[in-house]
This record gives sequence, C-alpha cells and structure tokens, in this order.
Amino acid sequence: MQKYESVLIARQDLGASQVNNIVSELSDVIKKEGGEVVRVDNWGLKTLAYRIKKNRKGHYVLMNISAPASAIAEYERVMRFNEDIIRYMTLKVDEFCEGLSSSEDKEPVEEAE
Repeated sequence: MQKYESVLIARQDLGASQVNNIVSELSDVIKKEGGEVVRVDNWGLKTLAYRIKKNRKGHYVLMNISAPASAIAEYERVMRFNEDIIRYMTLKVDEFCEGLSSSEDKEPVEEAE
C-alpha cells in the first residue's frame, strides 16, 4: 500500500469534538476502502495566512495514511462535499515524516569567536 500525508483545515467555529468527529468519519472512509490511518496529529486552532471562505482561523489536522489510491480518491471526494472542511491537501510520500521529539539528541550549535 502507498503512504500518504493529508492535511485538512476545518472551520474556526467548530469545537474540538466536532473536528474529532470529522476525523473519525474520514478514518472510517479509509478503513472501508481497505486502508488504515497510521497517525492523527491535531495541531489545533491556528491563524490562516489569508482569509479562506470568510474564515481567519482554522483547525489544522495532519493524518498519516497507508492506503490504496482508490481509498484516497474516495477520501478526497468525501472531504470535497463536507462544508466544514475549508481546505485539504494530500501528498504521496515515501516514508512518514517523524518530527523531532524532546528525547532525541540535538547537535549543539557552536558559536564562532
């Protein structure tokens, strides 16, 4: 199965529970089509760079998905019809990007004298 990263932005007037319901509905679509949602990372309410459909803020959610292409097509079709999602983008990736955690060693930066 292919690996995908998908970011969606939900409307600012939704609550956290409503955003979680949207994510669970989208996860069910992926599962029905034979894929799986590996990880969901909720970034919370952030300010947008510019207004999108009269919204100045949006709830950002990142999903790592392992699924066939047909599942992603259905997933994006469902998002297109959902009025609570104002933007989305899905990218095919080779490996899932793991962010730096606090437990990982970071190399010290030496200052020039």
